[in-house]
Amino acid sequence: MNVLIIEDETPAANQLSKLLNKQLPDLHIVETLDSVESAVNWLRSPTQLIQLIFMDIQLADGLSFDIFQQVRIESPVIFTTAFDHYSLKAFQVNSIDYLLKPIDPDELNRALTKYQHFFQHNGKAIDYTEVMAAIMSQNQPEYKKRFLVKSGQELKFIFTSQIQYFFSEDGLVFAQMPKGNKYHLDYYLEQIEKLVDPNLFFRINRKVIIQISSIHKISTYFNSRLLLELKPNANFDIIVSRDRVSAFKQWLDQ
Repeated sequence: MNVLIIEDETPAANQLSKLLNKQLPDLHIVETLDSVESAVNWLRSPTQLIQLIFMDIQLADGLSFDIFQQVRIESPVIFTTAFDHYSLKAFQVNSIDYLLKPIDPDELNRALTKYQHFFQHNGKAIDYTEVMAAIMSQNQPEYKKRFLVKSGQELKFIFTSQIQYFFSEDGLVFAQMPKGNKYHLDYYLEQIEKLVDPNLFFRINRKVIIQISSIHKISTYFNSRLLLELKPNANFDIIVSRDRVSAFKQWLDQ
């Protein structure tokens, strides 16, 4: 089986190669590429047929999702990354599975088994559209639809879709609603980030997760950051941190 690795960290690429060769002795790593540009150039005129691609999401010159915008990829893909907030987007392209670094040998084996089940079933050609539909149905995450909150002496629930943004203040986390009221949540922002739909919500800095419909105005800000005006207005500056600006723009443009 011919495999292509797209990974910009040499130690990670070497570790993956060793794990693959150990689990599949007949596997042949055709090439190891380290950037979006080199991957696009190679994939436009591949020298050998590739049965499987291992693709790191964050490469030296951008996100590997950019590759799919520039070249048609027919081979199935297993994504690898140190961050898990790209999982949904990963499964919107030709992804069999999604592995977090450092890669666990058992998880790798599970991903390879899934590949063999879908793409090497009795050596017969498989309808690619049906395969990807099956993969999507198995891996589509369920996001939190509502939160239980306390209002005075009463308990009530609020729908996630109505929350304009989440923010932390004085060590507490709040959900901001459209009419200006806010509710304390018994969650950390790190937990909420994993519970809500990343197509609708984005963490712009350490203290704020915004919903797409809450954005009223976006302005450039000093030190390569962005200043947001939200609905309803916050009583503090809503700033997209510099290290999140690129991902934020991609999120807006998806």
